Amino acid sequence: MKKIIAVTTGGTIAMKLDPKTGGLVPAVSGEDLLAAVPALQSVAKIEVVEESNVPSGHITPQMMFDLAKTIDKLAQRPDVDGFVVTHGTDTLEETAYMLDMTLHTEKPVCVTGAMRGASDTSWDGPGNILAAVKTAASDDAVGQGVLVVLNDVIHAAREVTKTHSVNTDTFQSPWWGPIGHVYFDRVVFKRKSVSRQKIQPNELVPDVYLIKSVAGMDDFLFKCLIEKGVSGIVVEAFGCGNVPLGVRKGIFEARSAGIPVVLATRVFAGRVARVYSYMGSAGEMYSHGIILAEELSGQKARLKLMLALGITKDNEKLREIFQQ
Repeated sequence: MKKIIAVTTGGTIAMKLDPKTGGLVPAVSGEDLLAAVPALQSVAKIEVVEESNVPSGHITPQMMFDLAKTIDKLAQRPDVDGFVVTHGTDTLEETAYMLDMTLHTEKPVCVTGAMRGASDTSWDGPGNILAAVKTAASDDAVGQGVLVVLNDVIHAAREVTKTHSVNTDTFQSPWWGPIGHVYFDRVVFKRKSVSRQKIQPNELVPDVYLIKSVAGMDDFLFKCLIEKGVSGIVVEAFGCGNVPLGVRKGIFEARSAGIPVVLATRVFAGRVARVYSYMGSAGEMYSHGIILAEELSGQKARLKLMLALGITKDNEKLREIFQQ
């Protein structure tokens, strides 16, 4: 029987209703969380490591980066076959993608969570943990990169996103679709995780900011970030990478100040593409040294830039990293 380490970080999956406030609060330890899934005894040997117990909205990129170090250190043990990370769903996709880029181990790592708290009659935590452990214990999961497993569906970390604020089927890979499913005792992969990329600096550069484009937007936010002296900016553009003229002005001002700018799309499927060449288009932006995020969401492009800046500050080399 394989040994899987469950690294717990908190989130809704580890929360219960507070009768005083009427809302969910952190209340379940890592040990108690895994003890709530007795069916695990027939799937794998489980060891629990509690990394934190916080809402995922409190998770920072540095905490994600440190989590990767924790997993890599544990992965050096020959008795360990894989990992399950329990995590709040709000930033789960970001943590999963950070781990996918930074982990050195090829042992399976599955990230899971819950949309219902532990005091809810429809708590989805135990089922998601069970599916994630089954996946992490599967030989077919080796070398697949970091996987997100909820609702018996397996997604690649790079491709997945949260699509609904409360529905238990919230995690989807809009452009790609899932890479596999858990069918009772079977873990079935339909395809391999593709487009994996490793970016492994000694430290990340945290002061990278995300700006979302909206109609009629000006350059005010860019001026604030330039004055602050930030290390990088990610802009979510319209469609395939087009921005309002005010945003265009702000992007050029940032580049003049030596700040790298990455252009993503605010649409959750598709990619940034040089289809147009008018003022404010991705084509024009690219010709002026702007970095294209390809199909990455704004939040994932931000994490990638944080890591890339830990390796190089050269704009052309940053472009190469994003084009890989």
